[in-house]
Amino acid sequence: MKNHNYEIKIEWTGNEGKGTLDYKSYNRNHTISGNEKYNKIFASSDPSFLGDKSRYNPEDLFLSSLSACHMLWYLHLCSTNKIIVTSYIDNATGIMEESKNGSGKFREVTLNPIVTIENKELVEKANKLHSEANKMCFIANSCNFDIDHNPKIIVK
Repeated sequence: MKNHNYEIKIEWTGNEGKGTLDYKSYNRNHTISGNEKYNKIFASSDPSFLGDKSRYNPEDLFLSSLSACHMLWYLHLCSTNKIIVTSYIDNATGIMEESKNGSGKFREVTLNPIVTIENKELVEKANKLHSEANKMCFIANSCNFDIDHNPKIIVK
């Protein structure tokens, strides 16, 4: 079995002079960066947890990881099956359930890819490849819930 190692740097930038004196004395802003990555991601917590709504939060990034992983596998499978994709947009949605103690977990994610292909005879095959992409996606395989798919294929 082959292992892949990943490194990421999270840097809290929310010390407003008092550190974590109490729950409201600091903001949740932080940056995400990696070795040899060009841009930083400016992040915070969800506004429900006193975060900055103009920044990405961990839940956004989790959902985007699922969506991007699926897309990359789907494009790979289309290329190996001679389906020419010219556009791919996914408006993914997810529901996180918060427990009484403040913890939580995602219980549902739906990917809603709108895929444009060139050949109308390959629409059925293109739709079926979403199931294959889901089986291959590293992130989806790491989840303890099913990922739903609601694909739409456009022929141009």
